This record gives sequence, structure tokens and C-alpha cells, in this order.
Amino acid sequence: MRAVLLLSSLSLWPYEDSWLKVCAQSLLRFLGFIFWGAAAALAFGGVVVILMYKNYGDLFQECLFSLPGWLAVAAALNLLPTGILTILISAKRSRYYQGALVYLLLVLFCLEMSSAVLVRFYSLRVASEMKSTMGYLVYQYSGTYSQGHELQRKLQCCGVQNYTDWLQATVASWHLQAEKPHVPESCCEVKYSHCRGDLGHLERIFQEGCLQKLEDWLHFVMFYMFSCCTVLSVLELLAGVSNGILMRHQSFHDHAILE
Repeated sequence: MRAVLLLSSLSLWPYEDSWLKVCAQSLLRFLGFIFWGAAAALAFGGVVVILMYKNYGDLFQECLFSLPGWLAVAAALNLLPTGILTILISAKRSRYYQGALVYLLLVLFCLEMSSAVLVRFYSLRVASEMKSTMGYLVYQYSGTYSQGHELQRKLQCCGVQNYTDWLQATVASWHLQAEKPHVPESCCEVKYSHCRGDLGHLERIFQEGCLQKLEDWLHFVMFYMFSCCTVLSVLELLAGVSNGILMRHQSFHDHAILE
């Protein structure tokens, strides 16, 4: 009885082996196209991080804040040849292509994990830095054009928490030089061309503070980057396993010339 079971299991082994190879080839072909789309998604997140540092770099004390973005862009560029290799391997199994794919997958994994760790690290540190820096721009305002103006125009906000923060500026009582307290004109909504920041017309100024808006945008970008890097790492692990299955069941006929 045991001999019969052993013979039956041995007879089924080639079919299972063939089934594994077919699944690995199909998965690699599918992942090749996914990698091309993921390259665009990852590059988008990296460019957004770089532009955020360029536009709001004065609020971040971390000089390497844009580093996760550059790592993401580098990973996106590497995803393009990786996608090509996965498709080629699914059609024509070559030891040279398979070895190159393993190397690219290792490089991608290092780049994406580094970017994900840095994104997580900076998302926890930057929030407190933004609050102190943004508060300085507002509370030390003296009535002339400053970075606080530019920030409010870009984000369409007013003050740190809200518009009342401008009434606490300590350098000079600039808001009391007029007959009525007011806020900078950069707090005015664009559709009100005659707005001068008069607090008697609150409907004409932005009600939301800049800190909350910038924090929400920062958290969204960081979460997007972290999710992309994590999901891509899992997909690359699947590609590595599929490539390993094909390599395990492939003879070394590519190196027959060395014999």
C-alpha cells in the first residue's frame, strides 16, 4: 500500500511542478505591468515631497526632509527596467535576466524601505517644528510683507490656529494703527477684491488656520508615500519568490558553453 502511494505521489510531482512554473510565469507577467504603473505613482509622491520642501522649506528645520522624495524618485526609475525584466523572464527564462532581476529587486527594496522609514520619522518630528516656526512668522510680524503672507496665499488660510493669532503680534500694534483691528490682506479670499482684512467682515477672510491645513497635507503625503513603499515591497517579494521558483526548476543550459 505504501509503495502504491509513493508511486502515485511521484507521478503527480511533474504536474505540480509544471503548475508552479505556470503560476510563477503568469504572476511575473502581471507584476511587470503593475511595476510600470507603480513607478508613476511612486514618482508622483516623491515629486510632491520635493516640491513641498521647496515651497515650505523655511518651516522645516530638517535639511534632509526632501531625501525620502529623492529616494522615491530613484526607486521609480528603477521600477521601469524591473518591469521590463519581469515580463521578459515570464516569456523567456534566462539566467542572466533572472540574476539581474534579483539585483534590481534588492536595490528597490533598500530604496523603498529607506524612504518609508524616513517618511515615518519625519512625519513625527516635522509637526512640532512647523508649529514653532509658523508661530514666529506670525507673532513677530511688524506690518511689512513676510513669509507669513506667502504661506497664507499658498494655503488659503489665516494665522496659525485661526485669524485671531494676528491680533497677538508682539513686534508692533500694527493691527491697531487703523481705526479697526484687521488682519493682513493675504488672509482675504481671492473672490473679494476689495477686502482689506477688516475683522468686521469675517466672511471675507479665511477661517481655517495654516498649521492645520499644512499638517493635514503633510500627513496625507507621508501616508501616501509610506503606503506606496510598503505595498511595493510586498509585490517585489512576490516577484522574487516567483523568480526563485523559475530558477529552481530551470537547468543550467545557459552555461553549457562553459562545460
